[in-house]
Amino acid sequence: MTLSFTHMLSFQSVVQKMGLNTGLSKVHTSAGQGQKNRSNPPRESVLCLFTLSHINERIKMRIQSCYHGEGRLSLPWLLNKELLCISTTMRIHDSFCGLVLNQPIGGLQVIEGIPLLEEKVDGMASVAAYSYNGHSVVFVGTRAGTLKKIRVDSPTDVVLYESVPVVTGKPILRDMVFGPDGHSIYMLSEKQVSRVPVESCQKYNTCLSCLGSGDPHCGWCVLHNKCCRKSECERAEEQNRFTGNLTQCVHLEVTPNNASVSAAELLLTLSVQNVPSLSAGVTCSFSDMAESEATVGDEYIQCSSPSLYQVPSITGGLGASHTVQLHLKSKETGMRFASTDFVFYNCSVLQSCLSCVSSLYPCHWCKYRHLCTHNAEQCSFVEGRVNNTDGCPEIIPTGEILIPVGVVQPITLKAKNLPQPQSGQKNYECVFTIQGKVQRVPAVRFNSSSVQCQNTSYTYEGNESGALSVAFSVVWDSHFYIDKPSTFKALLYKCPAQRESCGLCLKADPRFDCGWCVPEGKCLLRQYCSNAKSNWMHYSKRNARCTNPRISEIYPLTGPREGGTKVTISGSNLGLHFREVWVQVAGVQCTSVPSQYISAERIVCEMEESLVPNPAPGVVELCIGDCSAEYRTHSDQLYTFVTPSFHSVSPGRGPASGGTHLTISGRNVDAGSSVSVFLRDSECQFVRRTLREIVCISPISSQGPSPVFITLKIDKSTILNMDVSYQYTEDPTITQLDPAWSILNGSTGITVIGTHLSTIQEPQVRAKYSGIETVNTCHILNDTLMSCKAPGIYVSNPEDSLDEGLQPDEFGFILDNVTSLRSLNFTVFTYYPNPTLESFGPSGTLEIKPGSHVILKGKNLLPAAPGGTKLNYTVLIGDTPCSLTVSDTQLLCDSPSQTGEHKVLILVGGLQYSPGSLRIYADSSLTLPAIVGIGAGGGLLLLAIIVVLIAYKRKTRDADRTLKRLQMQMDNLESRVALECKEAFAELQTDINELTNNMDGVKIPFLDYKTYAMRVLFPGIEDHPVLKESDVPPNVEKALRLFGQLLNNKTFLLTFIHTLESQRSFSMRDRGNVASLSMVALQGRMEYATVLLKQLLSDLIEKNLESKNHPKLLLRRTESVAEKMLTNWFTFLLYKFLKECAGEPLFMLFCAIKQQMEKGPIDAITGEARYSLSEDKLIRQQIDYKMLTLSCVCPDSDNGSEIPVKVLNCDTITQTKDKLLDAVYKGIPYTQRPKAEDMDLEWRQGRITRIVLQDEDVTTKIENDWKRLNTLAHYQVTDGSTVALIAKQVSAYNITNSFTFTRSLSRYESLLRTSSSPDSLRSRAPMITPDQETGTKLWHLVKNHDHADHKEGDRGSKMVSEIYLTRLLATKGTLQKFVDDLFETCSAQHTGAVPFHWPSNTCLTFWMSRQNEGRSPTLMCGTRGRVTASPFVSG
Repeated sequence: MTLSFTHMLSFQSVVQKMGLNTGLSKVHTSAGQGQKNRSNPPRESVLCLFTLSHINERIKMRIQSCYHGEGRLSLPWLLNKELLCISTTMRIHDSFCGLVLNQPIGGLQVIEGIPLLEEKVDGMASVAAYSYNGHSVVFVGTRAGTLKKIRVDSPTDVVLYESVPVVTGKPILRDMVFGPDGHSIYMLSEKQVSRVPVESCQKYNTCLSCLGSGDPHCGWCVLHNKCCRKSECERAEEQNRFTGNLTQCVHLEVTPNNASVSAAELLLTLSVQNVPSLSAGVTCSFSDMAESEATVGDEYIQCSSPSLYQVPSITGGLGASHTVQLHLKSKETGMRFASTDFVFYNCSVLQSCLSCVSSLYPCHWCKYRHLCTHNAEQCSFVEGRVNNTDGCPEIIPTGEILIPVGVVQPITLKAKNLPQPQSGQKNYECVFTIQGKVQRVPAVRFNSSSVQCQNTSYTYEGNESGALSVAFSVVWDSHFYIDKPSTFKALLYKCPAQRESCGLCLKADPRFDCGWCVPEGKCLLRQYCSNAKSNWMHYSKRNARCTNPRISEIYPLTGPREGGTKVTISGSNLGLHFREVWVQVAGVQCTSVPSQYISAERIVCEMEESLVPNPAPGVVELCIGDCSAEYRTHSDQLYTFVTPSFHSVSPGRGPASGGTHLTISGRNVDAGSSVSVFLRDSECQFVRRTLREIVCISPISSQGPSPVFITLKIDKSTILNMDVSYQYTEDPTITQLDPAWSILNGSTGITVIGTHLSTIQEPQVRAKYSGIETVNTCHILNDTLMSCKAPGIYVSNPEDSLDEGLQPDEFGFILDNVTSLRSLNFTVFTYYPNPTLESFGPSGTLEIKPGSHVILKGKNLLPAAPGGTKLNYTVLIGDTPCSLTVSDTQLLCDSPSQTGEHKVLILVGGLQYSPGSLRIYADSSLTLPAIVGIGAGGGLLLLAIIVVLIAYKRKTRDADRTLKRLQMQMDNLESRVALECKEAFAELQTDINELTNNMDGVKIPFLDYKTYAMRVLFPGIEDHPVLKESDVPPNVEKALRLFGQLLNNKTFLLTFIHTLESQRSFSMRDRGNVASLSMVALQGRMEYATVLLKQLLSDLIEKNLESKNHPKLLLRRTESVAEKMLTNWFTFLLYKFLKECAGEPLFMLFCAIKQQMEKGPIDAITGEARYSLSEDKLIRQQIDYKMLTLSCVCPDSDNGSEIPVKVLNCDTITQTKDKLLDAVYKGIPYTQRPKAEDMDLEWRQGRITRIVLQDEDVTTKIENDWKRLNTLAHYQVTDGSTVALIAKQVSAYNITNSFTFTRSLSRYESLLRTSSSPDSLRSRAPMITPDQETGTKLWHLVKNHDHADHKEGDRGSKMVSEIYLTRLLATKGTLQKFVDDLFETCSAQHTGAVPFHWPSNTCLTFWMSRQNEGRSPTLMCGTRGRVTASPFVSG
């Protein structure tokens, strides 16, 4: 073997590790086997280490020996002859540069290096190396296009730590160069230059994978949690900041390392090793879902486990345990730098005692509650707590439970620790699951160690199985299961099933206790057989035998007279033991074969030799025990003795390696039970046989090519025919393949030339690549010629296959058993890429004229293979082939003469391509059918034009009529709009006068200061302890007095408030209470309170600036004590101003708005009104209504005085009651009035007739799925009618309707309450959804805008809805005076009203109307977003 160096590189390395002189230079080389002398060099190569001093020393020795006249120059290939070395007296030293003599000098001595790494797959092609951080790093390019990175620390410490694909399938050429910065290496392949980083540390995500990779460039940057070079890690020189040692990876342990999902927060102690200083702080995070602050100590870190509300999101709420990652996160870098497993366990999902107490976690089983918990105190009784498996209630297997079908019997089970059901708990039950059906049987607990399923019977359907395994369980209290082994089951069996005969019955499993009942002729239990003592037969009885044996089949039916035939006899009742069975076949004794005997069903016996020369056929006779009539039988079939023979073999010759399928023809060769064929002394592998032939596969010849005789052995008979022989010939050989290439898909033709090919029956060609073997078929032409279809090979990326070809790992032939040709060594078979063809564009159709050439474009159409052989292409246009001209990129095909559209199909090497369809059109003159068609088409086109003109004329007349009709409608609409505007103006003048008159004499219900202040300070608390006079002990009284003195100390009070606010548990409610109580205590010293409040606000502003919050967010929400105190401060100071100044105009504005809205219709469902300030809530339809004046009887008056009240006939009953209550209780606070829902409206007609009016009753109108609320017009209430408000009359109907109506309104109310943005406009109309019980939808004046029954686009008799916007102007004009009065009062200077300057603290007025929503009205006033209630708020 010769070695040729592919590359040599000299460099200084860590020579001390190599065991060499520290001053030496080294050379790394990669060498392969005889590369220059082989067209396809093998891929076996080795990386070697040489020292340059050793090489120089050997060169010096060679020069010295030659100049001393020893040997030859050893360069015949250069000098064309071999010359002797010429001796000289010159001394050769290290600086010798040569003389004219003895030049040039060659050498034949081998210089041995140190092998470092062997490569057998890819093959080394180039080498580059350098030293890094005390390591020698070698980069090797391969012929497969990969870069291998190798770390060399010593001759015995060589690590291939990474392989990088560079140019797949293309060899890396010999020159490799490092980049200027040394961070990359440049490689050259055939067609490109590639730049690859010398390290890829960033791909490693963990310390173990980073430092375990073996890459000397990589280390772990701890706090940045990344793999990188040391130079890329910040502050890498500090201790434990950067490590390159695998043993110094960060190690984290947590104690405890688990927690229950239902446990409160735990304090976790974390021990972490190999970390730098954590003075910047760390946090603990649990799987990105929960994070807590960590406390860093000298030796440990502490943090809290997640809270209860966070645990379900971490665990997912599934499983008995869930492992999450507990990470430590550095505040310095924001990166996680350590992690460990933390387990959350859930005992409650464990449903059995054994699984509970066997858990890896501290779970306890509550025996009487049948639950698993981590908290043992949840168990009802101390004695019911189970902590180990010994205390678990459990069913103990004591043996198999056998249950006969249909037999009523109890089942007693042994157990332990069975709980006694407590009061209210149900008793025990046995639950059996039989064929998917559940059968529950009452059970009795005798004591804690025994339970019995009570008497009952069991059964299962069908007789396909004699026994059925049945799962069962023991439960108590209906669903509390007692533990038992899952394999412990009951066995339910039927004696008659699958035991139709006596023999099958007696051989049944003795555990079943089944026996044969003679009178019944069935297999039964003893108790079900009449007179069982004499009629019931069981296996346990002595000499139990079944009568009436029967033979159903015998095999074989023929055999040689010499005997040895094994006869198989099948039937029923064939004895229970082979010793009691006696068999005779055709008068010849047949001996039982015990190993093949099947009790009662089958017996196999071996024939003895027949002593009769020509024995006649006979039956099989069989006796059980004795041969009396009832124990004796014979077969219906006859057994015949025959003499087998053979007379020919085909084929008569085959290869000496064997594998030929031989067919031996003869007579009776199917006789007997066994057959063997021998060629000389070697057995032929049996395949099959029939009456006249035997097929077997020839063995390898022990004596090479030679004739052999055939010996046939059937049982004990030996048959030999000296006239029949078989000829072993020499194995076939292969001498030539043409062509010696194919495409990846294979199936191209190969002509094979060789010898003795005709002796092969089923020749195949094979190829193996990347461990995958493929085969294809061959066809024998003659003894020296064979044609084959090349096998394909599977390549992962066919696009990357080499243009110069790809060689399979093995290529050869499967020729019967000839193994020498399975892999050919004399030739190299090459595979080229598959040809590909382009389609006919996006449409897939190509149009041409007849006789034109068709150009089919593609790639790899002509593989770059040697020789003149080309791929055989077939192009079919339709079903017609075309003549081809082939080039590397296209196929030129002559199109056929026919016209029309035809599919194009291209066949090559087993591949099929269809680029599309070819459309061939003729350019000749028009034919007669075409002319007729064109004429007919023209006539149809002319007729269509005439029809279109007539239709256009008719359409024009219709359009004129429509235009006139629209003109009339527009004139009508214009007049109606003008009328509406006139009415709106008249209403405006009238409304201003009426509203001014109605507001005279209105009494304002002011609240007293105490009530006003308490509602602001302590909202929702009617009877606060501050208002009570309580008796307290003297010491408490003294403590409160001293605390009151401390409150007057500014420093104490500020510190007190700041300390409370720093507490996590100090809630928003607590902040409000502290602020309110503080202001109550300080209301006598408002100057001191103002100074204190100023300091608190200053601190709040500074805190807001420090947290870098937006200034606009300050004072937006009451989130601090200072903000709440500011609110209370304004409350105290505004009372006098509101009562004396701003209160009256504000209340008058409220009353004015209310009266103006109620003057017109208001929809009780949607809240839309005729008179509104909101465009969104304006009724945009013409609603017909009438003003009524009702006489309301005062409910509290004794004399029955009546009050006139104005209402609308379109008002609902609830709206009418509200207006009556407003009139009757005018000037009384809202909270002191009765509620409308607590009163009934009674219509009095005379002295006797009285009708209670309701929003919904039996008279309510329902159209389709819409139900309309009852109005006064619905009841036909007339003007001047007398009505009365009476207490609510309770009835079942009233309750139901009240509930339905209230529930329906609540839905609309919530929707109306959220509709505060003007952007939504009419899209905010509530969705009227059907009532879930009645399926109807309520409406009052207008239906939902989106409903099909009511759309704005359906104009009909409606006007354009926008003309009703004039009502907005009318309402605004009516209320303008009251708005002006309010703002004039608020903006004026009031001496003594408020102790601060009004322009900088403008009073903002808010009005929130809840009238249409059934709520009390509320008026509010505040400054700069801080709102306080006015003193006349009574709702």
